[in-house]
Amino acid sequence: MKKRNLIIILSVAVLGVAALIITGQGAKKSTFEQNYHIEDISTITKIFMADKQNNSVLLTKGSDTNDTVWMIDNQYEANQSMVQLLLETLHDMRIRSQVNKSAVPNAIKNISANHVKCEVYQRKPLINWFGGALQLFWREKLTATYFVGHETQDNMGNYIFREGDDVPYIVHIPGFRGFISPRFVTDANLLRSHRIVNLNVKQIQSVALNITNSPEESFLIERAGDMFSLKIGNNPNYVTAFDTARVAQMLLSFSNLNFDEFAKNVPQAELDTTFSRKPVTILTITDTAGTSYKVATYQKYINPEDASKLGSKDLSEVFDLNRMYAILNEKDTVLIQYFSFDNILQPASYFMGREKQYFTE
Repeated sequence: MKKRNLIIILSVAVLGVAALIITGQGAKKSTFEQNYHIEDISTITKIFMADKQNNSVLLTKGSDTNDTVWMIDNQYEANQSMVQLLLETLHDMRIRSQVNKSAVPNAIKNISANHVKCEVYQRKPLINWFGGALQLFWREKLTATYFVGHETQDNMGNYIFREGDDVPYIVHIPGFRGFISPRFVTDANLLRSHRIVNLNVKQIQSVALNITNSPEESFLIERAGDMFSLKIGNNPNYVTAFDTARVAQMLLSFSNLNFDEFAKNVPQAELDTTFSRKPVTILTITDTAGTSYKVATYQKYINPEDASKLGSKDLSEVFDLNRMYAILNEKDTVLIQYFSFDNILQPASYFMGREKQYFTE
């Protein structure tokens, strides 16, 4: 008898769950304008964007809900501020108006010819009852696909078609003067973070600088407990006395060290001339976890137009005094500023209390 009652109770419970799922799905519907945007951007786990020029980018967030670092193609760290702007756009955008019926065919034609496809994936519960009080069986789900088209004639919105809709709409951000399509970036290099390394002093195990034309001025700084030791050139012995303030200042420079920009649209002749030479310096930073970051630097030839403005007749007419090339981890070619590396690319003698010496070929 008890077994029979248990079966009845379980059957009623299953029927109740099914009814709640069905009625819950029906009650979840809201007006079209209300659910056009992404209300809870904290649940977004992945965004895929592609354009008609065969550019595409995949933005992903760590599986840990506390992980807020976005990655590009599961390989490179993204520019977090640019990703945040995209997320805010998905949250803030609203329908301004429906495209006039007579203009719908032309709008669809234009969107089809030139658009950015944006797929939004969110972490959603399969069961969501009692206004969110009971949420079970979480999984990643494609929740919206937008085709972001051209801007309106007044430059105050964009024509956007959302998959599943019958017609495109004019979409804008209330209070924002401008159109939103520039925020949907499909060039991975533009979305990538410019960070080279971001380590505080406690995370640094060693720093080595190889000065290719002056090996006697190369150095190695290594952690020794809570302190650091210094080796110069090929000497296997540590230096007994050096300027600890200058070493400390150099180590602090690795907190949020960034490059200026990716080296693109550079004439091939300039690249061939630059990288046919050996690097001026090779910098290697190793953290306490054993990960190494390598920066090989090369002199950048100055723009002839800039050189003509200089009155001196020395190397300033040949090399750029503000920026130089760098290859990061033997992969990415970038431009870096001397200003950012002012306390880093110094010879060993600088840490012995002498004046700074900059390197030339």
